[in-house]
Amino acid sequence: MTAHATASAALAAENNPNEQEQALQAHFQPNVSVDEIEQVFHLKRAQPLLQVFTALFHGGFESVLVRLLVLRELANDATVSAFSRADINTRLAYLLPESLETVLMRLRTNGLLAWDAQQGVYRVTPMARNVLSSIDGLLTLGQQDDDAGMSFLLSQVAGAQAVGGVTSEQLQHLLGRLTDLTEEFRDAIASGSEFQLRESQAKWHTACDWVEKGSEILRAITSDENADAATHRAAQAIGRAQSSLLNMQGMFSRALNQIERQRVHLGQSGLSTTDIKRWLLAHQDLASLAEDAIEQPVKPLFITPAEMIDVAETELLAERVAVAVSGLPSGEDAPLTVNEDQVMQRELDDWLARLSDFATLNNFPSIADESPKDIKVHEALLPASFAVASYRASMLPLLGDEGEASLQGATAELARLPLQFAPTDMMVQLDDMEVAAMTLANLSLDLKDNGKAAS
Repeated sequence: MTAHATASAALAAENNPNEQEQALQAHFQPNVSVDEIEQVFHLKRAQPLLQVFTALFHGGFESVLVRLLVLRELANDATVSAFSRADINTRLAYLLPESLETVLMRLRTNGLLAWDAQQGVYRVTPMARNVLSSIDGLLTLGQQDDDAGMSFLLSQVAGAQAVGGVTSEQLQHLLGRLTDLTEEFRDAIASGSEFQLRESQAKWHTACDWVEKGSEILRAITSDENADAATHRAAQAIGRAQSSLLNMQGMFSRALNQIERQRVHLGQSGLSTTDIKRWLLAHQDLASLAEDAIEQPVKPLFITPAEMIDVAETELLAERVAVAVSGLPSGEDAPLTVNEDQVMQRELDDWLARLSDFATLNNFPSIADESPKDIKVHEALLPASFAVASYRASMLPLLGDEGEASLQGATAELARLPLQFAPTDMMVQLDDMEVAAMTLANLSLDLKDNGKAAS
């Protein structure tokens, strides 16, 4: 009796139009009339359908689940069209009789179940089947791999287009979802995060698949002469949004390439900071990685409190004289530096003079012959210290260098000498105090250059 009385009171309140109007007006500004708002008119016109959803989904989740369970159990049996109370009790024997009675009363009161008093049976109303069909479609599409969240919206548009009843409101919902995805992808690109970029790119691919499926539907809508202007405008806006969404592939590629160029690799291991971050994200508890890896610091047990007190007393009682520094600091002599350029220049001049002396005709005894004798390089470099001999040897490859000969200076004069430097792969042992061995090489007179110089 209590359940029936409560349901009757609620039904009486819902059936009073004046109280409903006053309760609705209480949510708006005093100078605004509810009937002046277009959306309120459309929603009030759909009041019977909205009350059906209220009857199903009002209250806690447990109550909603039981109501949907009872209605689905009865609607899923397509072999019969009517159910007696005994049949219902048998089908739903796992529910308590009190709970089943409350649910049946609520479904019957709100038009989801029809009671045939003459035959004493319950029937599932067409309204209930429509509501369950929409809920089942939403649940089925929600279980698919659709990160973009476009499957249900596009299915609604496709179904409405198939029966010729697509509305601009349905298209606006799809357009709003496309706009949300575009903004989400732009934020991901602007973030510069590789993980966010790759996650958004995967969602972008899913969205593009649904865009491809919906393109034919949009073409059919735009080519439909019976569609109103609002529907045509919404379909064209969806087409532009789809084009903007498809053009984001280049933006994703450029952002990922920029991240790839800035990737930091850890030495020669082949690992990058991205690999380290991905490995860390795979661990649920990062603090567990530090177990047995961090030891306690060493405790200085060799210092006892007695020694610490003695040191503290000494520092405390020591007389400290603070000397105030005033005036400019005393001057200091500038540090002496040795200019090695003059020494190197003098050594280069000596070496140039010596090579010039070797290049004269008088120092090649068989110059008159067709094949004059060569001079061994170690005879020209020595006697000298190891440092001087090394310096002289480093200058020999400049002989005959056309690029160096075109310049000015001592090294250019060296390059223009009519001498040829011919090194070999052999070593010669020397009887010298500074140099024990040296690469075997020859210095020979360049007769062609010498002839030009003589002429």
